[in-house]
Amino acid sequence: MPPLINVRSISKAFGADPLFQNVSFTVSEGDRIGLIGPNGSGKSTLLRILAGTEDTDAGEIAVRKRIRLSYVEQESEFRAGDTVRSVVDAALKSSAVPESERGTRFAETLGRAGFEDLEAHATALSGGWQKRLATVQALVQGPDILQLDEPTNHLDLAGIEWLEEVLEQTGFACVVISHDRYFLENVATEMAELSRVYPDGLLRVKGRYSTFLEKKEEFLHAQSKRQEALENLVHSEIEWLRRGAKARTRKSKARIDKAGELMGELADLNTRTRSSTAQIDFSATDRKTKRLIELQGVSYEIGGRRLFHGLNFIISAGLRVGLVGPNGSGKTTLLRLLRGEVAPTMGEIRRAEKLRIVYFDQRRELDPNVTLRRALAPEGDSVIYQDRVVHVASWAAKFLFKGEQLNQPVERLSGGERARVLIAQLMLQPADVLLLDEPTNDLDIPTLEILEESLLEFRGSLVLVTHDRYMLDRVSTVVLGLDGQGGAERFADYSQWETWQAERQEVAETSARTTARNIAGDPATADPAASSKKKLSYLEAREYASIEERVAAADQVLEAKRAAAEDPAIASDSTRLITAHAELQEAQEKVDELYARWAELEKKQA
Repeated sequence: MPPLINVRSISKAFGADPLFQNVSFTVSEGDRIGLIGPNGSGKSTLLRILAGTEDTDAGEIAVRKRIRLSYVEQESEFRAGDTVRSVVDAALKSSAVPESERGTRFAETLGRAGFEDLEAHATALSGGWQKRLATVQALVQGPDILQLDEPTNHLDLAGIEWLEEVLEQTGFACVVISHDRYFLENVATEMAELSRVYPDGLLRVKGRYSTFLEKKEEFLHAQSKRQEALENLVHSEIEWLRRGAKARTRKSKARIDKAGELMGELADLNTRTRSSTAQIDFSATDRKTKRLIELQGVSYEIGGRRLFHGLNFIISAGLRVGLVGPNGSGKTTLLRLLRGEVAPTMGEIRRAEKLRIVYFDQRRELDPNVTLRRALAPEGDSVIYQDRVVHVASWAAKFLFKGEQLNQPVERLSGGERARVLIAQLMLQPADVLLLDEPTNDLDIPTLEILEESLLEFRGSLVLVTHDRYMLDRVSTVVLGLDGQGGAERFADYSQWETWQAERQEVAETSARTTARNIAGDPATADPAASSKKKLSYLEAREYASIEERVAAADQVLEAKRAAAEDPAIASDSTRLITAHAELQEAQEKVDELYARWAELEKKQA
């Protein structure tokens, strides 16, 4: 069977700068492709070309007839007035999903995604929940291909795990751009890197991300050997040409032509392999104080809701804290407390005298009208870095900016480029403590690796909020977890926090099931060991915990629809009568499906 999408030898440029040239790419049934590449390599553009929303400059595109494609862009946008319900309803109505199946798909997809308030305004949701809603909007349409551009940006760790489970269980094809290395390892069954370093502009490998890294290293090693051999050959040919060989015979002319070909191949290889990486190096002060920030019995409430209570924690010299917790648990608020931007509701925060704190804001707040030159060097054409004067052009080059970009406004920079500007600003400020709020969003993997190395070498202390589990594992020496219900615990590493979360989740779900059965008079709950057996997945357990309430709500809707269909007032109005009976049938099917699903989950749980 032919691929769902097949693009051959496509090229794309913006102005005089080519993004990629002669790239071929296929998407077949069941593919789960992780797409990576340096910032500016054209990943998002390639995704838009596959989706049909962007034209190519050259090449061929073949799309199988009648395929359904859903595309979730990097930034989620909703209209004012849109609610969770209206967004998903509209997506279902525009899809090819049969009308009889829409109610089931609506409830099942939203339930698994964790949405509870269906009337909440989409624009009022946090960035993480907007990302979830955009993903649900795509999923309910029953696509043959799902395309996701940086889907883990803004998602909390629970949201990422939800998305991983959805994609692992799905049967449709998927192309995902991501810099989250654990996410790629867990989800992708095939990896593709878009980069000029490869002869075809793309390296594609079957297998997980770890397999891709092995194959990439093998390829680059072989390419390096070829480059070395070419250099030796070209050197020999140049020496031969310098000795004054005349192209009088067919043999010598052929050798000259061959030398020209070798030089051309070497030049192409040198151009492709010439790469640069951002140079990130945070400056620490020479402070000798051991205790930098001390929190004693700190609590914080906002809008009557307690984010955390009775928090005792010491940030000492050299400590690298990974701060984790679900969206809304108070991670950013705790960073603001550490800075002194807000005061605790209760408790005390002590800071060492003349403590220098440097803060990276996840909102990427830069003046959009200022030029890149002024953003990097606000007071002139140079900066002072580690007691040395550095010209702004050289400073920009450290962060992979070209000289011609210096006079363009910041608003024209990509998300990854803005992140690099903020990192450049932070590097000019010697710090005792670095507070980093989601610094990884929009950064490509090579820049992430440089950032990690820099944080590991930083001599001061840092508090890091990130959804990048790989970075958390690699950088943090201790993990502080906020549970979103007022509690906070200290852990040795991220995996310990994850285990703690899973245990709490299991206890909560078991308790909820026990309570529900007791209310229903089910004696089965008398055996706690029976209710503690867990044979459901995480998402199934969440679905099971709420299904009784959903059945009750569906029964109420069914009774209302039955009463409407039996209303004597519409008996003589055939149009209203047909509509009422169609709604009654749909409500009955929904109830039947929920009861069937309940029985299925009960059977798995038993």
